[in-house]
Amino acid sequence: MSMEVFVLGTSGMMPLPGRCLTSAMVRREGRLFLFDCGEGTQVSIRRLNLSWKKIDSIFISHMHADHVTGLPGLLMLSSQVDRTEPLYIYGPERVREYVETTRRMLDMFINYEIRYITVESGTVYDDGMMTVDAVPLLHTKPCFGFVMRENLRPGEFSVENAKALGVPEGPLWGRLQHGSDVVLEDGRVVHPSDVLGPERAGVSFAYITDTMYLSHIAKHVEGVDLLLCEAMFTKDLSEDAYEKKHMTASQAATIARDAGAKKLGLIHYSPRFANSELHLLQEEADAVFPGTVLCRDRMSFELKAAQ
Repeated sequence: MSMEVFVLGTSGMMPLPGRCLTSAMVRREGRLFLFDCGEGTQVSIRRLNLSWKKIDSIFISHMHADHVTGLPGLLMLSSQVDRTEPLYIYGPERVREYVETTRRMLDMFINYEIRYITVESGTVYDDGMMTVDAVPLLHTKPCFGFVMRENLRPGEFSVENAKALGVPEGPLWGRLQHGSDVVLEDGRVVHPSDVLGPERAGVSFAYITDTMYLSHIAKHVEGVDLLLCEAMFTKDLSEDAYEKKHMTASQAATIARDAGAKKLGLIHYSPRFANSELHLLQEEADAVFPGTVLCRDRMSFELKAAQ
C-alpha cells in the first residue's frame, strides 16, 4: 500500500508570495483527503493537477482564519465538477456554523450534501482499511492534529510452507492470504498462520500544527512514516512561541525524534522569516532530528509500505 502527501501551503498567519497558508493533501487509492484549507489552497491544488471531485473528506484543525478561509471557494468550486457524493468535513463544532453562515450570506451554490462531524480525541474516521485519529493540542483555540494510519496487512505468504502442507496452488492459496482457514481433501485444516508471516504495518502520516510543545504528541505519532509539523519560530524566539502557543523548529524535531518518526517535514512558518531565512529553521531541527525536510509549497512525498 502507499500514500502520496502533497504540501499545499507552508505559511502561518498570512499568505506570502510563493507561500500559501498551511494545508496538506493525501492521495490514497484514488481518493483525496484534505487537511486544513486556508487562502491559496485552490491554487496549489490546481497547480498540482489534483481533482477537486475526488476530495473525500476535509479535516480542519481549528477555527483560525488562516486554516479555514479557503473553504468557501473550494466548496463552491466542487459544485462545478458534477459532484454527487457527500463531502465530509471533520473539525471543531463551529466549522459548521462558519460554512453555513457564509453559504447563506454569499448565496453559495452547492449542489451536493455536506456532512459535518465534530472532532473529539480518538478515532474520527475508519473505512476498514485505514483510520484517522484526532490528537488533542494546546493552542489559543481548541485544536487537533490528525494521524492517518493504514491497517495492518497480512504477513508475507510462504509458497514453500503451503506446498509442504499439501495446499494446491489456486483458490485455496487466496483464501489463506485473506485470512480464512481451508480444509484439504484429506480433512486436514490449514490455518493462515501456518503459511503467513507476521502482520506488516501499512503506511502512516501525521499532521500537527498550531500548538505549543506537548510531550504526549510523540506518543500519538509514534513510528509514522511522515510527520508534518509546525515550526513557527527558531529557539531564540521561544518566549514568543510560548506566548502564542506555537512551537520552535527544535521542538518539532524533538517530537519526531521521541516518536521514532521516519521523516519530519517542517511547515507553518512565521511570516517574519523571509524565504532566504527559512534555512535557520531547518538547521535548528537538523541538530535534533537529522535529515529534516524544510517543506516548500507543492512539495510531495511518496510513502510506501515495507514489503
